[in-house]
Amino acid sequence: MSSIKWKLDPTHSEIGFKVKHLMIANVSGGFRQFDVEAESDDTLFNGAKVRFTARTASVDTNNEQRDAHLRSADFFDSEVFPEMTFVSNRVHNHDREDHFDLTGDLTIKDVTREVTVRVESGGMGKDPWGNEKTGLSITGRINRSDFGLTWNAALESGGVLVSDEIRILCEVQLVKSE
Repeated sequence: MSSIKWKLDPTHSEIGFKVKHLMIANVSGGFRQFDVEAESDDTLFNGAKVRFTARTASVDTNNEQRDAHLRSADFFDSEVFPEMTFVSNRVHNHDREDHFDLTGDLTIKDVTREVTVRVESGGMGKDPWGNEKTGLSITGRINRSDFGLTWNAALESGGVLVSDEIRILCEVQLVKSE
């Protein structure tokens, strides 16, 4: 049996994150320019190989001053490191067919670390033009300082301005390609 190839449906997908600010509230953000390619043995993503890229300069937190800071050398250093990537190396299926863990190498700036994200399948369907699609909800957590994103500021209260923990929250729709 030949493998199934998938490409991103960008108008029905979003790559997001949340991070604690002042240790009291979450700030949400995302990337506006990204791509996902996948290949799997079947529609349950057994044997999946996934490659994700995001343009670091496309970071968007709904605040231009903060976004400019995130693009600077204090964080993504977008001029030097224009992309972040994730390349999967294994899939761990759970007892339920609609959940699996995807493990791979995440590279931000010049640092690569193995990370695992949880993937929940929303199922499959055909759009009005006959394209076969699947929806995936992806969640995970990374420590930003593991990737050299260490800028911070101490608070009077003893905490820090920005948490090290970043929560990953993505909704991705893929379309079967030939």
